Amino acid sequence: MEEHNHLPEINQLSVLSSTILLAYALTPFINISVADFSINLPFGVFSFTINFLTIVSILVAALAGFGADWLVHSHPHPQQQVPIQHCLLPAMTAWVIGIPLNTLSYGTGWWILFAMGAALLVLVFVAEYIAVDFSDTRFGPAVGGLSALSMALFLILAITIRAVGTRLYLALPAIAILIFLISLRTLYLRSSGQWNWVAALGISMATVQIALCLQYLPVGPLGYGLYLVAPVYGLISLAITLEEGRPLRPALVEPAVIMVLLVLLAFLFGG
Repeated sequence: MEEHNHLPEINQLSVLSSTILLAYALTPFINISVADFSINLPFGVFSFTINFLTIVSILVAALAGFGADWLVHSHPHPQQQVPIQHCLLPAMTAWVIGIPLNTLSYGTGWWILFAMGAALLVLVFVAEYIAVDFSDTRFGPAVGGLSALSMALFLILAITIRAVGTRLYLALPAIAILIFLISLRTLYLRSSGQWNWVAALGISMATVQIALCLQYLPVGPLGYGLYLVAPVYGLISLAITLEEGRPLRPALVEPAVIMVLLVLLAFLFGG
């Protein structure tokens, strides 16, 4: 197989990243009233709050998704059909970056988080561009980087959900959707183009059950996130092992060690 070595065109990458970051940089200076919505059902009342920052996060996520599609379609050696799955992680990244930015007060901490989010977003765009071509010499590191970034995004989301006290009927769907997309994406990349919908759905459902149990326990935000990341990592590793047909016991040593370490960290530092 002919090996390739390509990076995204710098002008495209800079225009896309700067547009997304500019939207977040301007939001602290715009103040629009909050809108509250309620849905009355026979078994309960569901309340939703929508403000300007919520709308910006949704629009920025859509912009990142379409922008990633525009970026990867310029690849000189794409697959026969560039799938839309290359848009998922950039959209999730832009959306998750906006969650803590919307909750923190404007100041030094806000700008530090903004800079970290900017670096993360650029790395995601570059890694997605590389991952388009399975014969790229950096495909393996790009896949590993995307998998690690996916876990980091989920950890940030879980910590934020716990920190702001998100209601159960909003927290569980957000966790379930993100885990499903992360699992589906990771399994696709690790299998070089094979979709595993059943495994991704199973991982999502199993983790949601754990999140449901943790909802009413005295667990801090960091512990909550780590307790959820541990099973997601382990179940994805198990699905990859079964799909590749490797011996189960030796292949699960490394995931088991990582899971135990995450649970210990959650217990020691997260409550």
